[in-house]
Amino acid sequence: MSDSKPIIETRNLGVRAGSRNILRNVNLTISRGEVFGLIGPSGAGKSTLLRCFNRLNDLVPDLTSTGDVMFHSESIYAQSVDVNGLRARIGMLFQQPVIFPASIRENVLFGAKRLKPMSPQEQTTLVEASLREAALWDEVKDRLKQPATNLSVGQQQRLCLARTLAMQPEVILMDEPTSALDPRSTEAIEELLLWLKSHITIVIVTHNLAQAAKITDNIAFVCTNDGVGEVAEQGPRDKLLSNPESTALADYLNLRL
Repeated sequence: MSDSKPIIETRNLGVRAGSRNILRNVNLTISRGEVFGLIGPSGAGKSTLLRCFNRLNDLVPDLTSTGDVMFHSESIYAQSVDVNGLRARIGMLFQQPVIFPASIRENVLFGAKRLKPMSPQEQTTLVEASLREAALWDEVKDRLKQPATNLSVGQQQRLCLARTLAMQPEVILMDEPTSALDPRSTEAIEELLLWLKSHITIVIVTHNLAQAAKITDNIAFVCTNDGVGEVAEQGPRDKLLSNPESTALADYLNLRL
């Protein structure tokens, strides 16, 4: 069950690419211990919004933000913020698995080793714990030194999840993490998310309304208005999917049925 105290808030958040507005006036509240979904048509700015939450947009030339993003009631843009530390606390899973040309074990440890020094035993313990949490341990425990590229796409995505979990994040951002997976792998990831939300907040972009209905607690619908992305409606999943107030969301749901 989610905590009513917000873990992430946006305040009049906007994003520009050069002189072009991509997002404007985004005000969201995301609580601890929930799966928060971002839905809406392609090109509305959902992925850009997601990357605002851990400042990944800082890495994109000419992309600038206005307004604010609060994490535990503190601005993530404050000068005192360690951006690498922020990204460890707010992890990210992408649409396609991002696998490094190294062993399964080294992929799990890639980020965690850069956060703090660990003894060989601590590394071994962390690898097993992270792979177990990502429901991958039983499948790979006998081949940890083999290349991660030998894994199936579904296994690679769970390996990416294990690598993120190894950094012990408070939030995981997910950008359509199952769109490249088969139905069985998709179901495995969805079941994992429902379990992980007991101790990690999940924010997920998805175009799959059945998935949104299955795993999210609250939803924000992002659409374009005069070519700029805005949040047209947000609230509890069941209310938005069954009884939308905005015409834009009603039209989107009818098109997707």
